[in-house]
Amino acid sequence: MNAAHPHTAAAGLRLAGHALVEALVAQGVNTCFGVPGESYLAVLDGFHEHREHIRFIACRQEGGAAFMAEAQGKLSGRPGVCFVTRGPGATNASIGVHTAFQDSTPMVLFIGQVASDQRDREAFQEIDYRHMFGPGTLGMAKWVAEVESADRLPEYVARAFRTAMQGRPGPVVLALPEDMLTTPTAAPVLPRVEPVHAWPAPGGLRELRAMLMAAERPVLLAGGSGWDAEAAAALQRFSENWQLPTGCGWRFQDTFDNRHPLYIGDVGIGINPKLAARIRQADLVIAVGLRLGEMTTGGYTLLQAPRPQQKLVHIHAGAEELGRVYQADLLLQSSMACAAKALESLAAPNTVRWTDSARAARADYEANLVAPAVEPMDLAVVVKTLQRLLPEDTVYTNGAGNYAGWLHRYGVLPGLQHHGRTQLAPTSGAMGYGLPAAVAAALLQPHRQVVNLAGDGDFLMTGQELATATGYGAKKLLSIVVDNGTYGTIRMHQERDYPGRVSGSDLYNPDFAALARAYGWHAEFVDATAAFEPALRRALEAGRPALLHVKLPTDVITSRTTLSAIRSAALKQAS
Repeated sequence: MNAAHPHTAAAGLRLAGHALVEALVAQGVNTCFGVPGESYLAVLDGFHEHREHIRFIACRQEGGAAFMAEAQGKLSGRPGVCFVTRGPGATNASIGVHTAFQDSTPMVLFIGQVASDQRDREAFQEIDYRHMFGPGTLGMAKWVAEVESADRLPEYVARAFRTAMQGRPGPVVLALPEDMLTTPTAAPVLPRVEPVHAWPAPGGLRELRAMLMAAERPVLLAGGSGWDAEAAAALQRFSENWQLPTGCGWRFQDTFDNRHPLYIGDVGIGINPKLAARIRQADLVIAVGLRLGEMTTGGYTLLQAPRPQQKLVHIHAGAEELGRVYQADLLLQSSMACAAKALESLAAPNTVRWTDSARAARADYEANLVAPAVEPMDLAVVVKTLQRLLPEDTVYTNGAGNYAGWLHRYGVLPGLQHHGRTQLAPTSGAMGYGLPAAVAAALLQPHRQVVNLAGDGDFLMTGQELATATGYGAKKLLSIVVDNGTYGTIRMHQERDYPGRVSGSDLYNPDFAALARAYGWHAEFVDATAAFEPALRRALEAGRPALLHVKLPTDVITSRTTLSAIRSAALKQAS
């Protein structure tokens, strides 16, 4: 027992802050991310007390800490954990909560709160977090609560973990009054919780099989959260049994092995036009695990909302998600662990009518991997060089921005049944996600190489987390900063809608390599394609985190077109 608190020495008594840490250990948590605050000093003391079982990673800004916890949830399938202080700490962390909600990632955010006897006075940094995070279909969290009783703290933690994982996974927010955390409690911690898995209805499976037997041009789309290695492997067997051309939802590209002959591409921003046409022309779309959000559906055009032209089967873990946007022909509520096993049990015929179509779809995908040469810096070559030189289990991260399109188009990822998640990216479109996610991956799974691809605007949102990587000994971590001197996505839209009228999207950038060296990283500047591979090899041999500052002409705005071409087309249309 901590000698600083002798009044807790009675049998079973300890500070509630210590009990909270014990509860996290019982849930299998060995790493938490956060920024320290005076509102939860008792918890920090609990981390010290139990330092042999759990560590607290002190980050440099709460947004970065929350992104790290979100990445932890993606990698592990169990809630990532973040601690922040009240007021500004919570508001900074809200971007990670929103990302976890839109990405359906299990996560628990703990917020230090003002003391109970100061509530409702607008005390220093006081916020009502139930209103701020507003649980609901368009809120930021699945559940928000304030723990008023130290004796009930373990109960709240267990419920938070179960809620974060149950059905459609997502974030939970618990506010912790400062005085509650310093109250002695003998409440026992509760055992590790697991989500309850739901199986799809047998009648629905029979209906799905009948729809497949009647189909001519089916497409399987997979993604979302809740997948594990066994479920991903079962999904692949279902695809093989029925010879189904299979695509992955936006930024869930590692759900299905991209090297498989039935994989036909990722469905999202920058989609292969031939794949988009194939989905529109399909007579049956089976969507497994996806929310079928705006990005995956091309602004609700690949599948017309609310009633698609294609027959639609939607399988999802969240009852509230089914029928929310699309009135599908068949809705099945099921966890991915059960859905994939049930799907692979559907007896397939000896032959199907769409074999040639599946081969053609794969050929379209492979043709899309062929890139036109771009000088002086070719990002397609950058991505392909990374994949050629790095291990198969490398984790790739990115935030928001056009630069990510090269990684999505040319990156060929193994299915998560082989190595777990290899893609960490925000479907929320949050800038600044990629670097903290990469730092988290490098600290949580130090045996794996981690690569962050970041834009110049994206990187400086959370670039201070370079210090977190250095301070906690990350080694196999590489950040590639693509510097084109502009907020590229915004500039692209400006040239399309207001050609030649650039406003607010230009950037003044530092020497990113010099900045990284100041944090103790190996770093180099690269401005030509031929110089990239030698620089990459030196970075991988450095034995410490490394950053490559890659200069890209502003005009090279996507993997498919240029700013000048977009401007020219817009001016021509206007005239």
